[in-house]
Amino acid sequence: MSPKSPALPLTGGCSCGAIRYEIASFPLLLYTCNCTNCQRTSGSAFALNMPVVAKDFHILQGSPKGWRRLSPSGADVTSWFCGDCGGRIYGERVGRPQSINIRAGTLDDTTWLVPVAHMFMKSAQPWVLPAANAECHEIGPGDFRPLAAVWRSMWPDFFPPK
Repeated sequence: MSPKSPALPLTGGCSCGAIRYEIASFPLLLYTCNCTNCQRTSGSAFALNMPVVAKDFHILQGSPKGWRRLSPSGADVTSWFCGDCGGRIYGERVGRPQSINIRAGTLDDTTWLVPVAHMFMKSAQPWVLPAANAECHEIGPGDFRPLAAVWRSMWPDFFPPK
């Protein structure tokens, strides 16, 4: 099954509408993270993370608040959220300024989202069932490039074959 292609720019925001954003380019990847931190910050069994090109992400309305911490993988991350409703919008990793991780559930249209992988399955809730054909990783893959290649192959409209 090939997902329906969304129109660019992608738009989204927090639950209360105080923060609004747009993304001018197509996401680089989509995966679930089942680490205990993502479970806690999402209030759910996992977070749906969507790396995008940082220069193509623009806040249209509001000013997110930041919280800097070490992730379960040891990465130095700043999480950005709405100061009114508390909804987490995205995260930035120190040393990786070219991309940011959007919480895909904050998009206005989520009907096209199909994750290509599930990370931190070692801490996944026992009832979580991975998406069909998605890779599963006990923690995270050392190299995200193979997953990105799978993602690009799903979206030939945005990533034409070379």
